[in-house]
Amino acid sequence: MSAKKSSAKSAKKPASGSKSKGTKYVYGWGNGRADGNGSMRNLLGGKGANLAEMARIGLPVPPGFTISTEVCTYYYANKRTYPAALKAQIATAMASMEKVMGVKFGDASATPLLVAVRSGARDSMPGMMDTILNLGLNDQTVIALERATNNPRLAWDCYRRFIQMYGDVVMGVQKRQGEEHEPFETVISQLKLERCKDAEADDNRLSTQDMKEMVARFKALVKDRTGKEFPNDPWKQLEGAVGAVFNSWMNDRAIVYRRKYGIPAEWGTAVNVQAMVFGNTGNESGSGVAFTRDPATGEKVFYGEFLMNAQGEDVVAGVRTPQPVLELKTVMPNAYHELDRIRGVLESHFRDMQDFEFTIQDRKVFMLQTRNGKRTGVAAVRIACEMVKEKHIDWQTAVMRVPADQLDQVLAPVFDRSALKDAPVIATGLPAGPGAASGKIYFNAERAVEVAAKGEKVLLVRTETSPEDLRGMIAAEGILTARGGVSSHAALVARQMGKVCVCGAAALQIDYHKLTLTAGNRSYKEGEYLSIDGTSGAVYAGQVKTAPSEVVQGLLHGDTAARNGSTYKNFMQIMNWCSKAARLQVRTNADSPDQTSNAIAFGASGIGLCRTEHMFFEGNRIYAVREMIVAESYQERKNALNKLLPFQRDDFAGIFTALKGLPATIRLLDPPLHEFLPHDDVTIRETAEKIGVKPEMVSRRVAELHEFNPMLGFRGCRLGVSYPEISEMQCRAIFEAAAIVQKKGIKVRPEIMIPLVGFKKELDLQVEIVHRVAAEVAKEKKTKFSYLVGTMIEVPRGAITAAEIAETAQFFSFGTNDLTQTTLGMSRDDSGSFLPKYQEEEIVKKNPFASIDQTGVGELMKIAVKGGRSTKPDIKLGICGEHGGDPESVKFCHKIGLTYVSCSPFRVPTARLAAAQAAIADTKAK
Repeated sequence: MSAKKSSAKSAKKPASGSKSKGTKYVYGWGNGRADGNGSMRNLLGGKGANLAEMARIGLPVPPGFTISTEVCTYYYANKRTYPAALKAQIATAMASMEKVMGVKFGDASATPLLVAVRSGARDSMPGMMDTILNLGLNDQTVIALERATNNPRLAWDCYRRFIQMYGDVVMGVQKRQGEEHEPFETVISQLKLERCKDAEADDNRLSTQDMKEMVARFKALVKDRTGKEFPNDPWKQLEGAVGAVFNSWMNDRAIVYRRKYGIPAEWGTAVNVQAMVFGNTGNESGSGVAFTRDPATGEKVFYGEFLMNAQGEDVVAGVRTPQPVLELKTVMPNAYHELDRIRGVLESHFRDMQDFEFTIQDRKVFMLQTRNGKRTGVAAVRIACEMVKEKHIDWQTAVMRVPADQLDQVLAPVFDRSALKDAPVIATGLPAGPGAASGKIYFNAERAVEVAAKGEKVLLVRTETSPEDLRGMIAAEGILTARGGVSSHAALVARQMGKVCVCGAAALQIDYHKLTLTAGNRSYKEGEYLSIDGTSGAVYAGQVKTAPSEVVQGLLHGDTAARNGSTYKNFMQIMNWCSKAARLQVRTNADSPDQTSNAIAFGASGIGLCRTEHMFFEGNRIYAVREMIVAESYQERKNALNKLLPFQRDDFAGIFTALKGLPATIRLLDPPLHEFLPHDDVTIRETAEKIGVKPEMVSRRVAELHEFNPMLGFRGCRLGVSYPEISEMQCRAIFEAAAIVQKKGIKVRPEIMIPLVGFKKELDLQVEIVHRVAAEVAKEKKTKFSYLVGTMIEVPRGAITAAEIAETAQFFSFGTNDLTQTTLGMSRDDSGSFLPKYQEEEIVKKNPFASIDQTGVGELMKIAVKGGRSTKPDIKLGICGEHGGDPESVKFCHKIGLTYVSCSPFRVPTARLAAAQAAIADTKAK
């Protein structure tokens, strides 16, 4: 499009009021200059900061301006109104754009300046907020654009796109209940059916007259759904678009996304207004999305997609399946080489893998945005390692670059090779999110959420996804689309979530009304199983068996081929760097030798929680436990406990052997006794027969042990105080096992933990038993033991009186599962009925049973740390609740000075990475 200077009158500008003073709200860029830069993300949002930075380093960026995040904050704090100075600053910024472009906004007699209005949060939120392109078109300027470009189809194509976006985003023309398709898309499909005899025909088959007809129908749709005429004044359009972007910060999908990724609502979004360039002028124009490396695998290749004669939303929305960007080398070699050059400049400047959008207008390349690309866990690890080798970053930066919660993806299963031989491939699409997923197919996000909530594995299957499908994408094991490419909304969001994803499986025909998916001659109904491979792009019928990942095969199974693979090597490199950086140790929660060995292979520094009661369920041991519980005398209990002793001793010996000298924190019996008893008549009779008593006795004991609130009942140290013989048996098993293993020349370091202590006297009574039994076994076995005795801080009183308890305890381990329950007065098992609503209302930012409530539970932890250290400066401090595997909780534990965290074996790598990141961040802050 030529950039002619306008001499004719243009649309009326808004009154700008008095000259702007004080706070700067609008930051411009263009013509190689910018008011802002890449370091100003908090103020300009990620998109605005990077646009300014690209302009400053000389990349071809159309001019524009950013309305800062401070305006968004003001907007919500002042009943959705704007600062008085904003209007004048926008008018000034628009005049600057007009000067650079040589055209006028709203000009009806010459080339009009059209703009794109986009959101721009501090952290990228792809597809969650609203975008409007081609703003400034109306019934007059569309004629001016048609005349100036001598391209009627371009003008009317842009106009119909603008009405669709503005009608949806600003005027609220959206799906009604029961509608599967967006109302504008329904109009498009009907027109295609009339003109092309094919509702799925490519947009490029529609003529200029068809576009004009579409504009008329779109306007009629807007009037029908809203009762309002489509606005004609470009300045009113701009005002509406800016407001819509700010409003979209609080739309449902943005709130869901922020909640999932921990983005604070108070950050707000910026608004970016940028001069339009056109990828839909004809066959020498196009739009695309590209990555400087493969975001799924991390391979250093030019990766992405483009569509000829299209605007960028066509690529991102997934309505059309685009071509790989490498094919641009043949279609338009000069544009390809320019983009490849820009790719190199971006990586060298930003020192990270970039995801960028571009438009080619009449063979000239323009950059519309760049950002640090969303990537899978596997890609994140590979990119971090390779960028160190390439000297883009140092190893500490590499560790910080891998999101700790994405490391789970590196350990995720893949399809079993032998099972794939018998699995029929029904379609092939584009591999957009690696891994293996099987599940029941559902074609609607709401139904997917509903079924997944019942514990079913679900695949969300759509023709193409939209941001409204976010809840279903979160609930699903994997995502499958018939249209769209590897840079579509589905692919982008799936990669960030770590979801398995296959896009653009064109062989699939989805009928939303019949709730069927057809591939070839076979149809699959909603609720039937399919399997997808996000690494190869294959779609399989039925459920396919999975196998461990390359890392798991290499670490836990010693597979040589896996150990020679790049994924394994890169993972080990990251873990080695973590060992260099971390101060906080990572232990594991393990109750068997196998679990212990797995955790040690993953780098655990010992056991932080061995739940001894888990050992009671092996084989027929449960009957000895039940015999002990129904016993009516001390001697009968002792007899039953003597049957359990050898089992526990053997288990501890296996665990100590697997630890090879590393410490083990062993918790004495914690659950209430009724959990070990049968509750139905058949099992009660079976138990009575096994232990040689009458069924009535078992039934009576079940009734006697019934508790209204077992979590706060007869459990933990209360059992040991009431029945010291239970603690005696467990301690004897521990020390006899230690003696056995020590004789083999293996060092043993038991740390015996007394659960649920709230009073020092409870601990004193139990510690006396531990020391007495240790001395007895040492004398019997003619050996010595090196051991500690401590407690689990899991009730508020224990935290508050920690200074006193530390007079006896040699270590504290925070049982944050129960500490959270007792502090918040919430049952972990029952909170599911209201916690989702609490998160939506932002009463709680995160599920407190998944991530430590730092301002509540965390404060009690700080009190306990301070109290414990005031009595014993060198007291060992740990955490053994499942929070120990949550990255944010790990970083909090580092901050308050704990010695270690403990988590399940497969979460050890995640905790190690989070611990290293906390230490590196600490060092950089100093």
